[in-house]
Amino acid sequence: MAFYADKVVPRIINLTCGARTITPWRQKVCEGLSGTIVEIGYGSGLNVPFYPSHINVVYAVEPSLLAMKLAEKRMKRAFVKVQHVGLDGQAIELGDASCDMALMTFTLCTVPDPAAALRELRRVLKPGGELHFLEHGLSPSRSVALFQRLLNPLEQRVANGCHLTRQPMSLIRDAGFETVWSQQGPAKGPKPWCYFNAGVAQKV
Repeated sequence: MAFYADKVVPRIINLTCGARTITPWRQKVCEGLSGTIVEIGYGSGLNVPFYPSHINVVYAVEPSLLAMKLAEKRMKRAFVKVQHVGLDGQAIELGDASCDMALMTFTLCTVPDPAAALRELRRVLKPGGELHFLEHGLSPSRSVALFQRLLNPLEQRVANGCHLTRQPMSLIRDAGFETVWSQQGPAKGPKPWCYFNAGVAQKV
C-alpha cells in the first residue's frame, strides 16, 4: 500500500488535476498573488504556469517527494524562485507573519486535519494577508451529495485520504478568514469530484 501511495497516487493526481478543464479555475485563483507566497499541497507544480510576475518567492509545502520530482521541469521554467520548505501543511516550517499571501489548490480534501492546516496558514500570514484557494467539495445537489457520501470511503482508500464531502468555504470561514470573493459551482468532469469552491479570503 505504501508503494501505491508513494509511487502511483502522485502520478494520478498530476494527470487528473492537470486537466485542461481546470486551467481557467487555476488562472483565476492565482491572479493577484504577490510578494512572499506559501503554497501548501504544492503537488507537482501545476500552478507554476499561472504565477503572476509580482511574486518574489514561493515556499512550497508538499509531503510527496515524487510530486516534487514531477514538479522539477515546471520549476525550472518558472521565473519565480520556488523553495521546498517542508512536508506537512499542518506544521509549516516558517516563522509567524512571514508570508504576504498563501495558495492552496485541491489540498483541504486530503490533508488529515484541515482546521490545523488553516490555523498554520493564519500563523504564517501577515495581518491582512490573503489566502487564494481552489478546492472540490460537497455538492449542494442532494443526488450528487448522496453519491459523494456513498463513494467517500472508497475514495479515501484509493486516493490517499481524499474526502469528497468536506465543505471548504465553511472550513475557511471557521478558521478566521473573511471571504473577499468566491465562486462555487460545477466544473466539467465527473460530478462527485467536480463541485469547485474557488476564491480569495483575508486573514482577519
